[in-house]
Amino acid sequence: MLGLDTNILVRYFAQDDARQSAVATRFIEHTLSPDRPGHVSLVTLAEFSWVMRSVYRNTVVDISQALLLLLDDRRFVVQQAGAAWAALDVYRSEGVDFADALIAALDRAEGCSATVTFDRNAARISGVTLLH
Repeated sequence: MLGLDTNILVRYFAQDDARQSAVATRFIEHTLSPDRPGHVSLVTLAEFSWVMRSVYRNTVVDISQALLLLLDDRRFVVQQAGAAWAALDVYRSEGVDFADALIAALDRAEGCSATVTFDRNAARISGVTLLH
């Protein structure tokens, strides 16, 4: 298994750099397989969603579709996929940042009774409490 850095996924989905996008596409489509998958860490997922939103101005729908593909495609092994799926569900339905949804999902998975934050938007997530 090979680990995938955020920039590989960004080039593949954004198709914004002719040379690097072609290399990333060829690698993902012709090198990765269910027998030789690419590992996507949670840090990579969070960074990917941030870059696609902040730099490329993708919509929640576009980013959700990309995350869904990564989670559902057997060419990729996503770290703690259960928490990533839970975060994706919250991200799509609540209109919160994917990273915030992921933090809450990971905390829940580790048995936390709540996640505390100063972020009012993140506090909209079930199980996240605004600290006053």
